[in-house]
Amino acid sequence: MKVPFSAASIRVKMTGWYTAALSLMLIVYAAATFLAVRQEFQESLDDQLHDDFESVEGLLTPTPDGRVAWSGDRRHEPDDDEERGSDVWSPSGDQIGRSGASQALPPVALATAGAQARYDSLVASGRRWRTLTGTTLVGGRSVVLRVSRSEERLREQLSEVLKVLVLGLPLVILLAGLSGYVLARRALAPIDHLAVEARRVTAERLHERVSVPNQHDEIGRLAAVINDTFARLESSFDKLRRFTADASHELRTPLAVIRGIGEAGLVETRSPDEYKEAIGSMLEEIDRLSTLVDTLLRLSHGDAGSVHLARESLDLDQLVRELVASLSVLAEERRQSISIQAQETVPVCADRLVLREAITNVLDNAIKYSPIGASIAVIVHADGDCGVVEVADQGPGISPEHRERIFDRFFRVDSARSRDTGGSGLGLAIAKWAVEINGGSIGVNAAVTGGSVFRISLPRGNV
Repeated sequence: MKVPFSAASIRVKMTGWYTAALSLMLIVYAAATFLAVRQEFQESLDDQLHDDFESVEGLLTPTPDGRVAWSGDRRHEPDDDEERGSDVWSPSGDQIGRSGASQALPPVALATAGAQARYDSLVASGRRWRTLTGTTLVGGRSVVLRVSRSEERLREQLSEVLKVLVLGLPLVILLAGLSGYVLARRALAPIDHLAVEARRVTAERLHERVSVPNQHDEIGRLAAVINDTFARLESSFDKLRRFTADASHELRTPLAVIRGIGEAGLVETRSPDEYKEAIGSMLEEIDRLSTLVDTLLRLSHGDAGSVHLARESLDLDQLVRELVASLSVLAEERRQSISIQAQETVPVCADRLVLREAITNVLDNAIKYSPIGASIAVIVHADGDCGVVEVADQGPGISPEHRERIFDRFFRVDSARSRDTGGSGLGLAIAKWAVEINGGSIGVNAAVTGGSVFRISLPRGNV
């Protein structure tokens, strides 16, 4: 089956393009060389004709009766030369003399003869001739002189040159193609080596990297990009494994509780109140499962980019006050107080519902992990081109090594952040997604007086 050129390997394509380009250049060079050689031979022949013209012109002498005749010294006149000749004509058309190969040439067209010498090419007796025709004065009398030379020897020489070019060109092209293939093979050998090394990296061996022999050339930069890709894949696979394990654990626990309650209810007959209590416990776990599944679906939609935002200009201070008012019931249950420090107006551009969810999760997180009777401070202010919300709690704080992962899904710092508090480890992950999808950022730092300070920055907008 014939493979199309477009589907061929890069090595074959490089060889083909190199050979084609070199062949074209060689053909152009050979044609230019042939034309230059032909021009050189032609000029050399014309120079010889010019010398012949001057030689024959010196052999012409005037006679006492007013005519023109050949001189007595004709040693340089080629009477028997078949390759060249000369003839002299009077302006009236009388032939004064003819010698050598000029016998085979037609008469001179006197009407076209002028004072300026003219070179011509003509065919006579099956041969090509080059002639030089001009008018000269001999003893004050005007005559037409023509000298001629055969072009056969020139054509034979040009034929030899053409044969060398035509026969040598395919050989040079073949050698060029072989050289191009060898060069392409050597040039692409590092890529083949790179492919072999990259093929060793699998999902189970993402920690391996391809070697970078020279990081400054194209192959080295390609290898560096591949290594960066493997590093990102390794990080993504690690996160996926952790997420799968954590999600399985979070789902397995309420299912185990539901199963345990159901099995306990089937062991022995119980009163209607006990069955109601068991069913109520099962419904609580089912609600917890539903909330967890809904949250995971929301995050998956966010990862897929299928959440459509309705961004608007809103007052960040007003939004925060609304959320603090709605969550104050939870804080009162724990005898906590929430204070707000805000500028009069901090306009931001964001989706109201999505941003509400982010700030709500951060506030809820602060209420859950701050001790009973603690104070929670919420600060709203402008910082350059950003509107900022800072939530400072009095919880146990977060160590520096855990601050990068605190926003990962299902991540918990310690036993204090466990299922006992009612969380699933997804609140801060939702907050991070909600803030970043609105073009902002979220981070956490240690508070001076203990606890943590969560900082949300959002791009400002006009209200």
